[in-house]
Amino acid sequence: MATVQEPGDAGGRPRKALVVEDEPHIRELVALHLRLEGLHVVEAGSGDDAIRIAEAEPFDLVILDLMLPRVDGMTVCRAIRRQRVNGDVPILMLTARREESDKVLGLESGADDYLTKPFGVRELVARVRALLRRPRASQSTLQIRAEAPVVAGPLKLDPARRQAVVDTNVIELTPHEFDVLYLLASRPGIVFTREMLLEQVWTNDTHVTERSVDTLIKRLRQKIEADTREPRLILTVWGTGYKFTDA
Repeated sequence: MATVQEPGDAGGRPRKALVVEDEPHIRELVALHLRLEGLHVVEAGSGDDAIRIAEAEPFDLVILDLMLPRVDGMTVCRAIRRQRVNGDVPILMLTARREESDKVLGLESGADDYLTKPFGVRELVARVRALLRRPRASQSTLQIRAEAPVVAGPLKLDPARRQAVVDTNVIELTPHEFDVLYLLASRPGIVFTREMLLEQVWTNDTHVTERSVDTLIKRLRQKIEADTREPRLILTVWGTGYKFTDA
């Protein structure tokens, strides 16, 4: 039987994907096409199994169903984002619901992209390829290590540690949340359009839209603002985009 040669990373490790889906036929279909893309695939049928597996070994991609038994996909996504090993892994969320609110919830939990069931195999493969091309935060950290920490009112950002602190509380941020916040806070008063933020943070990812920027800004405000109804740090410039306060 012929085998597909698996591409390795810079250190020669084969790329690995974790597929978390409780419906066996969907899980097997996704796993099959990931293997055809040259990925080594680990499968999980429940959320608690997925968290346990993700804590034990690094992955290059996670395909995660939103509706899972015992522990749902959003909880799994948040748990993975808190992990040291896979905190910046690209996560593609699958949802059987078409409502915009479910898609937004998936993105707000830390997913990078989503697909609505039923989905086409070609679209799945295209999304996977786009996510695998995206630079990971653990890789980009080397590029910003020389950048200076930012202190703005109650907010402190340490780019070397990729750590955010509000007052004395460490704030958990996804890789994209940190990148956007650091970009804005390190350039107070400078207005960034949504397109500029997409180009800076989601480089070459054609599946991310300007709505993704708005969703991420909403998440950031919930984490760092004292009152999200009257934000004082991340300000909206109506008709243009966003800026960090220079007051």
